[in-house]
Amino acid sequence: MTVTSELRPDGIRVVTMNAPPVNALTVQGWFDVAAALDEASADLDTKVVVLRAEGKGFNAGVDIKEMQNTTGFEALLGANRGCFAAFKAVYECSVPVVAAVNGFCVGGGVGLVGNADVVVASDDAYFGVPEVNQGALGAATHMARLVPQHMMRTLYFTARTIKAAELVQFGSVLEVVPRDELDAAALKVAGEIAAKDTRVIRAAKEALNGIDPIDVNKSYRWEQGFTFELNLMGVSDELRDDFAGTAKAKGA
Repeated sequence: MTVTSELRPDGIRVVTMNAPPVNALTVQGWFDVAAALDEASADLDTKVVVLRAEGKGFNAGVDIKEMQNTTGFEALLGANRGCFAAFKAVYECSVPVVAAVNGFCVGGGVGLVGNADVVVASDDAYFGVPEVNQGALGAATHMARLVPQHMMRTLYFTARTIKAAELVQFGSVLEVVPRDELDAAALKVAGEIAAKDTRVIRAAKEALNGIDPIDVNKSYRWEQGFTFELNLMGVSDELRDDFAGTAKAKGA
């Protein structure tokens, strides 16, 4: 199963992504993440969510091989809608979302984490938005919530990655711990939140979203518009073919 959700007795809901080999989510996988977060919002017994992953890394973004092995733009449209739904569900979740990041967190993974409320990471974790390598745009909105503007632009244009330890200095990552202590660290801060009156915490989440300086949903949707343009030009298929070893741009 790609996404599972478990509500603990203490009110902490643990949502786990598990899509071997690298947690690159299919179209359905993104919608499954959104559904799990929406369920958490609706469940008044849920006081806080821990979003985590099994395997080598937290999230490798969109499943490009699925996209390149699907005719037409069906998978592209599905991935864009799925990512939008998942990122939106994290941001608009009625309770705080604690992201527990292990290993790589790139592309769509940054979209999830950038919209989370608290981020803890393992000492091998790193973040990046390599969209330009695959002829796409997106998640700059969310990377900008993790690093300052000029750093975001550098990472975006170069497709470089940045270590979780470096994000601690920006305040976007709460702490970095050994990988085998990651779940415990995430549950610890989640437990602090769960111990509060959930009525106050839910009100606080809505209030903090309301004073955000940027509408993350509109901002991300703007980025996606340029991705569609690049696809219509044929640029995206060419670059994704190079990555996936397919020949979709040639009509194969």
